[in-house]
Amino acid sequence: MSKQVLVVGGTSGIGRELAAACARRGASVVIAGRDGMRAETVAAELNTEADTAHVRGIAVDLSKPEVLREALSGIDQVDSIVLTGIQRDTNTIAGYDISRATELAIVKVVGYTAAVHALQSRISPDGSVLLFGGLAKDVPYPGSTTVSTVNAAMTGLVATLSRELAPVRVNAIHPGMVGDSPYWAGNERVVEAARTRILTGVVPTMRDIVEGCLFLLENPAANGVNLDLNGGYA
Repeated sequence: MSKQVLVVGGTSGIGRELAAACARRGASVVIAGRDGMRAETVAAELNTEADTAHVRGIAVDLSKPEVLREALSGIDQVDSIVLTGIQRDTNTIAGYDISRATELAIVKVVGYTAAVHALQSRISPDGSVLLFGGLAKDVPYPGSTTVSTVNAAMTGLVATLSRELAPVRVNAIHPGMVGDSPYWAGNERVVEAARTRILTGVVPTMRDIVEGCLFLLENPAANGVNLDLNGGYA
């Protein structure tokens, strides 16, 4: 029986690459995004790329946690849940935008938790949950007030969910800059500036992050882990 994988935020970037990797490994994959039609289109693309018919797309909006139970009702059983959805936000204290901060906090803290809550009874006992945080939890930058806060909150979620969901494993991955991701690709000036602060001198790629995700999803000893993948950011 193939593994059942849900990737919320799987229509682009690292989420899409991870969904593709799982499909190539023979998993049945559900990718979810705010736009259901886009999710279905990307699912069809992944089926072609992976030469499979086991990827489907659904609409899931983490900013509306009150409807997540209904949105996820078509998933009967799941082995791995990946929550990678995020809202980009640049928000300083001096120019604090409450509505944007609130939406990001709902997506990452309430939305992630509500999605797990909705699926709790359908997660395989030997399954796993993977949350996405980020480097900003440790290395804030101008405008990262809310981003740094919600990424740091992932460490708290890992601590509590790994206990409440046991024996289901719960981990988080915290990438830094990912040079070939849609958000950073083409912005060579910023990427090169970041490279000078990375101890390896190599800007991580989406493939690097996907391999870290697969480790956390599949290794039975990985539980309660917050994995930083940034090349050593100094």
